[in-house]
Amino acid sequence: MLDHLIKGATVVDGTGAPAFVADVGIRDGRIAVVAEPGAVTEGARHSEDATGLVLAPGFVDPHTHYDAQLFWDPYATPSLNHGVTTVAGGNCGFTLAPLHPDRPEDADYTRRMMSKVEGMSLVALEEGAPWTWNSFGEYLDALDGRIAVNAGFMVGHCALRRYVMGADAVGGQPSQEQLRAMLDLFHEAMDAGAWGFSTTQSSTHSDGDGKPVASRHALPAELIALSQAVGEHEGTQIEAIVAGCLDQFSDAEIDLFVEMSAVAGRPLNWNVLTIDAAVPERVPRQLGASERARKAGGRIVALTMPILTPMNMSLGTFCALNLIPGWGDILGLPVDERIAKLRDPDVRAEMLRRAASKEAGVFRRLTDFGRYVIGDTYAETNEGLTGRVVRDIAAERGQEPFECLVEICANDRLRTVLWPMPTDNDPDSWTLRAETWQHEDVMLGGSDAGAHLDRMCGAPYTTRFIGDCLRGRKLMGLEAAVKMLTDDPAQLFGLRERGRVREGWHADLVLFDPETIDAGKATLVHDLPGDSPRLDSKAIGITAVWVNGVEAMRHDVVSGAVPGKVLRSGQDTRTVSTR
Repeated sequence: MLDHLIKGATVVDGTGAPAFVADVGIRDGRIAVVAEPGAVTEGARHSEDATGLVLAPGFVDPHTHYDAQLFWDPYATPSLNHGVTTVAGGNCGFTLAPLHPDRPEDADYTRRMMSKVEGMSLVALEEGAPWTWNSFGEYLDALDGRIAVNAGFMVGHCALRRYVMGADAVGGQPSQEQLRAMLDLFHEAMDAGAWGFSTTQSSTHSDGDGKPVASRHALPAELIALSQAVGEHEGTQIEAIVAGCLDQFSDAEIDLFVEMSAVAGRPLNWNVLTIDAAVPERVPRQLGASERARKAGGRIVALTMPILTPMNMSLGTFCALNLIPGWGDILGLPVDERIAKLRDPDVRAEMLRRAASKEAGVFRRLTDFGRYVIGDTYAETNEGLTGRVVRDIAAERGQEPFECLVEICANDRLRTVLWPMPTDNDPDSWTLRAETWQHEDVMLGGSDAGAHLDRMCGAPYTTRFIGDCLRGRKLMGLEAAVKMLTDDPAQLFGLRERGRVREGWHADLVLFDPETIDAGKATLVHDLPGDSPRLDSKAIGITAVWVNGVEAMRHDVVSGAVPGKVLRSGQDTRTVSTR
């Protein structure tokens, strides 16, 4: 007997093939039958009429940071709400394991690092996760059997370095003995089921003490040694970040990525490819790394988002504005000193000069302050400004936009929430995106779901993208869009029997209304441990989501079931060789 029968659905199977109407039956966590409507004779415990609805494979998010959140939120909300059934975690070199058993202070260091570098609530990290593990395998075991989504995790370079080198991981170089110990530790994590190796060399990544994170101190030889070790295990990957990911790679960064992928014989993915018609040279430069890798026996895959994800800013707390050259020194001052500096015309002029310089790279996108929209305000003098554009307020006051913005924020003692309007929402940029998505080494993703919780909400990219394809810009058809969200990432990661609606495959499925599918506006909620805030977005038009054949979500409400699985390399993934 079938566990569930979905009747008369329009099936978009994930392969890119034309949609077709079918009855789909689920049994024991698998898709038992895909048949012509009315052709299924086997009984079913439950059934539903899905006429007019689309049934697709569950979406696969290739870049998340749900490593901690899954402990207090096994549903990985809001990703599950938006049809995501499989998430990849442990990215950017940051993982919660391994932790040295003789140094309990390493857990505190890790929590503070994750809070700083990935914008996670420190209170939530302290109160919401058990921190009972030491080895990477013990971390995976702590999640197994208690999550509602499927989740796979890379092992982070920073944790490997910290475990072996202690405090010397920041600023130091490993001895030959320490490098061997790091490799042994890495192999142990891989044997336990880690998906591969993740690392960062990005200048934007600093720990809780404000110092460059541990992996940023690694020399190329260390990165190559760890990459080579990846190739010794089945079903593995590399994920890496360098400074040039934000704008344009240097020659040395391309050389490094190419060698890392080639020595492993495994794909390397990075994020995020920013596509902007105002910088036409960026895409060819970034994808040049992929072309070189293929010639060298590797593969480099660029993740890019198919939507524009707003990220709020503040002059009061750490955000992307702090990463503009020269700005961190000002924005890191105590509040009263910071306000005094920001009100100084000479200081503002120098800040604007640095922000417009070539060294600011992609952060130049944040410096059109006239286009900022004022969010939440607190002072009486700012009443009525929420939702207004700074350029209009500045014109009324006879001020330059940045001066105007500073005065508004100063009145709120820098607590004002600021929303920069995207500069790349023009037709030419969208045309360039649609062209770039067709490249064989470009994949949709980069949501950062689980990170930067009160700054951005990237998880709903799946529903917003499909809604855009159906009713918005219509840059591609539904079948192609679904393939990009399902089979493409499943194939990259070598997921076994996931990513398609096919008999015998795992029943990770999403049922949605093509007339309404979308994502609601991001709103601030306080539902993390310690009442900490995060941005959330309601799913619109998602009827139901099944994970491993069990209903996990219906009409934006979790079922309470936890049918997800920790996906382990080799067992749940096959090798995707680049050679």
